[in-house]
Amino acid sequence: MADPRIRQIKIKTGVLKRLAKEEASYRTEAKQQEEKIDQLKETGADAFLIKQHMASLQETIMMIPDSRRRMTIAHGDLSQLLEAEEELSESAEYQEAKSLLDSIKLEA
Repeated sequence: MADPRIRQIKIKTGVLKRLAKEEASYRTEAKQQEEKIDQLKETGADAFLIKQHMASLQETIMMIPDSRRRMTIAHGDLSQLLEAEEELSESAEYQEAKSLLDSIKLEA
């Protein structure tokens, strides 16, 4: 039977990966929407259409801080778990989790 501590590391690593991907996705979507709005403005598109795109952009922008907050919590949870389970540091799951923590920057 597999060690439940390894399972917890795998779960928390997966959560952090998903949240990092989610935040990156929101940032990419916001950039694409900004470009689309600029393109619509340049081509003289209907004001209502531009307004709809701007509302969508605002919704996307509002999701970024929430994603960041949840990712920060998941980062802290995984970091604490790895500190508590240092005797598992030779396992592939521990190494993967440590690498993920090192690759994610949490500056504002």
